[in-house]
Amino acid sequence: MSEVLQKAKLAKAASIQMNRVSTADKNEALLRMADHLITSQLSIIQANQLDLDNGRKNGTSSSLLDRLALNEKRVAEIAEGLRQIAQLTDPVGTLLQTIDRPNGIRIEQLRVPLGVIGMIYEARPNVTVDAAGLCLKTGNAVVLRGGSAALHTNKRIVEVLHEALESSALPKDAVQLIEDADRKSVDEMLKLNGWLDVVIPRGGASLIQNVVQNATVPVIETGAGICHTYIDQGANPEMATAIALNAKVQRPSVCNAMETLLIHQDYDQAAVTELLKAFHDAQVELRGCERTLQLAPYAKQATEQDYATEYNDYILNIRFVSNLDEALAHISRYGTKHSECIVTERSSEAERFLQEVDAAAVYHNASTRFTDGFEFGFGAEIGISTQKLHARGPMGLVPLTSTKYRVTGQGQIRS
Repeated sequence: MSEVLQKAKLAKAASIQMNRVSTADKNEALLRMADHLITSQLSIIQANQLDLDNGRKNGTSSSLLDRLALNEKRVAEIAEGLRQIAQLTDPVGTLLQTIDRPNGIRIEQLRVPLGVIGMIYEARPNVTVDAAGLCLKTGNAVVLRGGSAALHTNKRIVEVLHEALESSALPKDAVQLIEDADRKSVDEMLKLNGWLDVVIPRGGASLIQNVVQNATVPVIETGAGICHTYIDQGANPEMATAIALNAKVQRPSVCNAMETLLIHQDYDQAAVTELLKAFHDAQVELRGCERTLQLAPYAKQATEQDYATEYNDYILNIRFVSNLDEALAHISRYGTKHSECIVTERSSEAERFLQEVDAAAVYHNASTRFTDGFEFGFGAEIGISTQKLHARGPMGLVPLTSTKYRVTGQGQIRS
């Protein structure tokens, strides 16, 4: 029996046990997990250092190394995410509606766990904890398959989580980690109908497309983030500069970072010059249209491929547009339906943008970096869904549940 099937079976059995645990039991387990992460942070960081050393030897980019890296601050943030999840309302068992039929039958619709969730993700070990916490809170079991770049880190994290679960009312088998780094383990997960109830990919475009195109298990698609900020001619220059810089340089390696800046051709010329200089001073490589090259001789000519690329790095496309319609057309063509922003003081332009842009999150005068489960008040997130079925945007607790109808009668039969 393969490792994947063996651990999926363990998770399936644990998911049945999870139906019997109380909200109090789940919350206590989450708090124990958070405490164990803090007390075990040294060993976690040491394991993480092995992955970082291997990454540097293999020529991993600085942006990917940033995604992978853990330190005391990041471990503390991950643990805090678990504590916040414990404080959130448990959606499982929520009564959504009651229908009393003329024949005396009562129909109740309730929230229930999805069952066993398969998580396939890349070099972000925080996802290991976020996914485990969110799944356990919603009564699910989870099978984790992280990227090989974070294998040492993920193994140690799951060992710590298991240590915490052993002293709780929850089955430790509800959290499983696939250690086989071969791509065949991913391919096997995608076909585990009957053992996995849903698969959620989280990572780059190639990973997501492989899962979407090859899975027979139902998929919740999380998308790549080619995010845009549009500075309208009616933008406040100080605000526009702050938002644009934050969207790109605060943490460029994440999916909600801006990849293309669109600027109205009549926007304040002096503000544009200062903004381009600020990006240059922040070591951001600029790729732009002809006007961009005129204003910033250090910029490179942007290509069609550039506009369609999620860099996750200190690289930014800049394009000047004649009006909102041109900005909307660009976003429609190159966007990935993730997060899009307009900076403007003109309410009419803002309303059109918010109404017409097809994305999971649309912003007016705020950075796209806020598309995040923690920032949305979800405690953590299992991913950012860019699809339209079942869940969209940062996925906290509710998207990890389904519903069932509980029907109560007094002997009624259908004629």
